[in-house]
This record gives sequence, C-alpha cells and structure tokens, in this order.
Amino acid sequence: MKSLDARELRVEYVNQGAFLYVENFLPPEVTAQLIAAAAALGSQVNRNYLPGHKQGGSVSRHTIDDLAPMIADLYRAEPLRDWLEQLTGEHLLLTPPQDPHAYALYFYTREGDHIGWHYDTSYYAGRRYTLLVGIIDDSSCRLDYQLHTRDPGGSVGGGSIKIPPGGLVVFNGDALRHRITPSRQGETRISLTFEYVTDTRMHPWWRLISNMKDAFAYFGFRQVFRRIGGRAR
Repeated sequence: MKSLDARELRVEYVNQGAFLYVENFLPPEVTAQLIAAAAALGSQVNRNYLPGHKQGGSVSRHTIDDLAPMIADLYRAEPLRDWLEQLTGEHLLLTPPQDPHAYALYFYTREGDHIGWHYDTSYYAGRRYTLLVGIIDDSSCRLDYQLHTRDPGGSVGGGSIKIPPGGLVVFNGDALRHRITPSRQGETRISLTFEYVTDTRMHPWWRLISNMKDAFAYFGFRQVFRRIGGRAR
C-alpha cells in the first residue's frame, strides 16, 4: 500500500502535471458506507445521453444531501481538505451551495455508458480540483488519461487505470485530459467525485452556462434548478 504522506506524494503529483492515483485511499469501513449510500440513491439516478460524447447516470449533491448526508460530511471533512492542500500546495475552498457538482455520483450501469475525452473545465475565477473515488467497479471501464497536454513544450504522457473501491484519483481539472471507456452489458461502475476550488467567484454568465451544461449533460433540470421555499438550494 502506497504511503498517504501528502508531502511524499506531492513529488509524484507535481511530476505528473497535477495528477495522482492512490490505489488504497479510504479505510474499508468508509468505503462500505459509500457503497450503501450509492445503493440508497440508485432510484434517484438521472440518465443522460449526448451523442458522440457521453452516456450514463448521475446524482447531484442536492439529492445526496437528502438521502446520503455522510457523503456531504466526507466532502467537508477537515482532515481530507488538509491532506489535499498539502498535496496540491493550494488553499482549497468548498464550492457554493448551489453547485450540483460539489459532490456527485456517476453510474455506469448500461451497455455503452461512457464519457469521451474532456477536461473538467473550471467556470470559477480560480482553479478547480477534482477527486474521483471508486465505489463499485464490476466492469471493464477504464480511466484513460493524458498528462502535460497544456504544458508549453511538455512531453505528453498518460496511462489507463481501473479505480477499485476506495481508490482515489486527484487532479487539476483544467490540466488533465481524460475519459471513461464504455461499459459492457451486465457491468456496473459507480464512482464519486468531489470538487474543490481556489476561488468561489463566478461571473453570472458563466454560472448560467455551467447550470445549463449540468442540466442537459448530467443531473436534469429538476436537480439543478429545483427550489425549496422559493430559494435556490
């Protein structure tokens, strides 16, 4: 098992252009809680399909808050954020309450579920960091990734990995080009993402674009724009 000393791992993280994979990150008891939470949220999945780019299911932080609050607690846990700050060398902030991507579940449960090559583009004024946590992986899906694609004069490298339950990938969303390869019939892959930023400001125009993208490509209009007591959640 790889050491979880963030200061030691930072060397590897920096050399890989703000990317790190840790095969065994979460304790087994926490992973078990996440598996139970994913099962509880299975009926809340919003299926989405963008021809030529992605197919799958998603559950936003708003639904997670209602039915699986332990995920929100893990996202806000100070030890986790402290570890990430040591790793990235950044002061990391929680995203605003209206951001459905702050923490979300992704379900690959039908043949052909996948997402094509992309970056986790930040619409915030600062940088956006993504944590990808494995929960269930009874599939042939792989995370394919390319490193240093936006480094001037850098040599592009990359790899392909499966993220086991409790495994972790952390990266700068604007720096890593990546995809999830298609699932096959009868397979199941469920993963969890956390999003942290260095600046929570976002121009209203970019907020609208971000919300529309999330509504069409991920969570549906009900999860993204739902209202409680006349106020956005």
